[in-house]
Amino acid sequence: MTDDYDERLRANRREKDDFFDEHPQSPIPPEHRDDFDGLEYFAPDADYRVEATVTVHDEPEPVEMETTASNPVRYLRVVTFTFEIRGEEHTLAGYRQEGDDGAIFVPFRDKTTGQQTYHRGRYMELEPDGALADGDTVTIDFNLAYSPFCAYSDAFSCPLPPEENWLEIVVPAGEKAPELA
Repeated sequence: MTDDYDERLRANRREKDDFFDEHPQSPIPPEHRDDFDGLEYFAPDADYRVEATVTVHDEPEPVEMETTASNPVRYLRVVTFTFEIRGEEHTLAGYRQEGDDGAIFVPFRDKTTGQQTYHRGRYMELEPDGALADGDTVTIDFNLAYSPFCAYSDAFSCPLPPEENWLEIVVPAGEKAPELA
């Protein structure tokens, strides 16, 4: 990775820490904010910033995702990303809710889940420039993987990564599990 990328990533992390520390809508419960010293992250690693080939699902299938509040939410599987990490091919599905044309939601689990990262999984969001087509290439940056708000407070309900997005590898990139007192 370039020094410029590394500095942008660190600036993004500082900005998120400031939001979590000071903003009224922070997911950190008020009683824990005085002790909040910032989130823990894996060091930036270029091996976890990968190029993925896109397969678009012209007729997206609905997927019911369980949530931390046990009320399922419905998403549409709009794309599948195929990529390599350390010479092995993997796939992740990308989702949107019906009528949403914004970011592609990529919830996932990996072998750090429940060990070094939040026990229910992590999220990424991809914001492609325009519509995606079969064969397009996008960057999936696991250095940007983050814990959902429900990792910090039971007041939030979060979708859980479906089994099709459980990676059978270790992905030591992005946010580590929160440590709340």
